[in-house]
Amino acid sequence: MKRFIVLSDTHGLLRPEVLDCLSQADIIIHGGDINTQAIADRLREYASLYIVRGNSDKEWAEDLPQSLTFSVEGVRFFLVHNKKDIPPDLSDTDVVIYGHSHKYACEKRDGVLWLNPGSCGRRRFDQEITFAVMTVDNGRTQAEKVVIPHEKK
Repeated sequence: MKRFIVLSDTHGLLRPEVLDCLSQADIIIHGGDINTQAIADRLREYASLYIVRGNSDKEWAEDLPQSLTFSVEGVRFFLVHNKKDIPPDLSDTDVVIYGHSHKYACEKRDGVLWLNPGSCGRRRFDQEITFAVMTVDNGRTQAEKVVIPHEKK
């Protein structure tokens, strides 16, 4: 079994609650809008990292891919920042991970798991601060939403 921490839209902030979970990760997936090389480097200290470039990732991220396909334990992933950039043909995909909206979403469509971990970086409007923990075991996936509590001001 592999344990994934799935992040997106950290926007230059790694919260303590996220850091606490990273030590338990076999793999970290980041759906873009990292904002700094330092955050990417920090994530690589914990586990294998799959990462794509988001719309706010500028010069430092020029070498990051816009999308990425990879497999872990027989599960085929497609990773991209913006949902609108997901190709229509997902016949070779088991899990789609995307970000950008800062809103958590997790649903199965036509046998494909679509996961947006939300944003665990800087809070935007009144949205929840979230990320996901995913497990892959013998070709089966399971995702769990993690909500980081915050004070309303």
